[in-house]
Amino acid sequence: MNQVNYNYQSFFHIPVLIDAVIEGLDIKENGHYLDATVGGGGHSNLILKTAKNVKITALDQDKSAIAATKEKLTFANRNQVEFYHINFANYDPNGQKFDGILADLGVSSTQLDTTERGFSFQKEASLDMRMNPDQSLTASEIINYWEEKRLTDIFYQYGEERYSRKIARKIIQQRPFYSTTELASAIALCFPPKQRYGRIHPATRIFQALRIAVNNELDNLKTFLQLSPNWLKLDGRLVIISFHSLEDRLVKHSFREHSQLEVITKKPITATAQQKQENSRARSAKLRIAKKLMPN
Repeated sequence: MNQVNYNYQSFFHIPVLIDAVIEGLDIKENGHYLDATVGGGGHSNLILKTAKNVKITALDQDKSAIAATKEKLTFANRNQVEFYHINFANYDPNGQKFDGILADLGVSSTQLDTTERGFSFQKEASLDMRMNPDQSLTASEIINYWEEKRLTDIFYQYGEERYSRKIARKIIQQRPFYSTTELASAIALCFPPKQRYGRIHPATRIFQALRIAVNNELDNLKTFLQLSPNWLKLDGRLVIISFHSLEDRLVKHSFREHSQLEVITKKPITATAQQKQENSRARSAKLRIAKKLMPN
């Protein structure tokens, strides 16, 4: 198993849609909130400062994110924040009920910008893409060992890529691949020349699909959406930020169909022009809010 090492002090993530998150959670004095994807602690930091005697249970599958958040939240009372190194789909609150739950989906700024983690093809790196560096499955294993049909399926389903079959065939013919840049170059050659040099790189959707497959993101999200309403107190808020259409679709339908929830946001909240300018990764963020109306 490959081991990724980097200094937790470099873990940096700019929280998006901050005001909408704080308002959406309806934070109360003495409230208890679950930050299901604590990242660098940006949202948790603001939650703690919004009202008195607030408690937070913080989850993340990346140990470095937890370490960075502990450093960021040193001002908090020792009893105010409890940390768990776990994917939110595997969390068991043991009967604990929360006044609000937040999940900020997707990849953190640090995970994207730390070259050796292999999430980006902007610089040469190994094909990794694990949000939890302790897990065994990597993008390298998928690219170099999965059969053509399986590759085609994940490229089409998770990347919504129209050239998925052609790209999978090209990968089978040319593998093994050892780096992100090598793979991105091969993918680009599957596109007509006019499409290779546009604003969005041809490999973008394939890298998204690989990341989703490596981290089992959509299945984990489905599990979380099914379980998390049971963790809320009556009138508790569920706030979820997604970053691509596949996630947002799951959140929208889950909120509408869950018998215990009332949808607060008929349409998702998105970033303002100023927020997009200040943080480019806010451009694709969509925030949805639901409230628990019925007991378990």
